Amino acid sequence: MPELIAPTSRLQSSWLAARDEWPGSHQDGSGLRLAPDGDLGSPEVFSEWVARLRQQSDTSVPVGEERVHATHWWIVEDDRYLGAIDVRHYLNAFLLDVGGHIGYSIRPSARRRGLATWALGAVLPEARALGLDRVLVTCDDDNIGSARSIEHNGGVLEDVRATGAGLKRRYWITL
Repeated sequence: MPELIAPTSRLQSSWLAARDEWPGSHQDGSGLRLAPDGDLGSPEVFSEWVARLRQQSDTSVPVGEERVHATHWWIVEDDRYLGAIDVRHYLNAFLLDVGGHIGYSIRPSARRRGLATWALGAVLPEARALGLDRVLVTCDDDNIGSARSIEHNGGVLEDVRATGAGLKRRYWITL
């Protein structure tokens, strides 16, 4: 049975194995942009990144320009990293146009099991607890699986628009 946990250095080897499955380096909802310079294969660098992920939800700590506070979870099963999901506490201009309140990704070998649908449903109460009454969730226009996950969780399509990151489907979910 999958579960959502706070990022942890304990799962470094599983996280690295998952990373190696991805084509390219971007993983929605993973917080990789917070990774420090250096090799995430290094236990010290990985631990620093995990600490940054966990700290990003602390609203008493400034997050820096063009960033927002966010809470990160890892999707795991039997100590195997399957993916990541985050809830951004508020939107900046980029997130309003491209990224939304919630980002998620599932490692390629764990897809088609309903994990994204489950994880999205699991974090909606967390978004409500942050005081949000609706959330924006986006996906690439050609990502049918993600669109279905969003729709299954009550997403209502607002539009499909061209962004600096390609065509994006933009859904709103009322909490």
